[in-house]
Amino acid sequence: MSAPGELEPVPRESTAALIANQLRAAIMHGTLAPGDQLGETDLAGRLGVSRGPLREAMQRLVQEGLLRSERHRGLFVIDLTAEDVRDVYTARLAIERCACELIMRGNRGEALARLTAALTTLVAAAETGDRTAMSNADHAFHQTLVSCSGNSRLERMAETLLVETRMCLTVMQDVYPEPAELVDEHQKLVDAIADGDERLLLRLIEDHMMGTVERISEVDDRSGSDPGGARAVTG
Repeated sequence: MSAPGELEPVPRESTAALIANQLRAAIMHGTLAPGDQLGETDLAGRLGVSRGPLREAMQRLVQEGLLRSERHRGLFVIDLTAEDVRDVYTARLAIERCACELIMRGNRGEALARLTAALTTLVAAAETGDRTAMSNADHAFHQTLVSCSGNSRLERMAETLLVETRMCLTVMQDVYPEPAELVDEHQKLVDAIADGDERLLLRLIEDHMMGTVERISEVDDRSGSDPGGARAVTG
């Protein structure tokens, strides 16, 4: 073990990790759409990498649940049904509720500063009425929320779920709230942290997540549980 204060080499991300990051982003933003098959030759050429690290990167995404493997066919981007979306939000609630508890027991001032900055970005996006910009800012807010917990394992778990949430942009457009409602929900989260009201914060994060699940259920009831044609979700 090195002595305290001794300088050590800074670890660098492996090529496979960098490729996984690009594939994850491509899935999140729809460049690789639900149901798309991933061809090794094509992807290796587009990314300018060899097949070895590409295969390792793709297996990482299989383990994360973003890709599925079909025997004798290859790897495909997962498809998300309305039921999958409900599962994603239920899992996110568990993670973000824990993150909120850690924030209230940790460096609340730093968390408040970071989340206030994220909220400012969300407000600016909402003022434009651009749903894509709002989704980007919404995603960044929740990414910041989990990051403020200081728990790297929660962050890793949340990362996959947030990617799946962004994939919902092609699944459930009808449940996206109005800009003012979106801002208000996130403002209340920040206010609860500022006030040190943990009980209220936990209730708000649950309402925020489960409110989306309820809206999805309402869409299901109207459409006969057919998610086709819907394209986005908040959260």
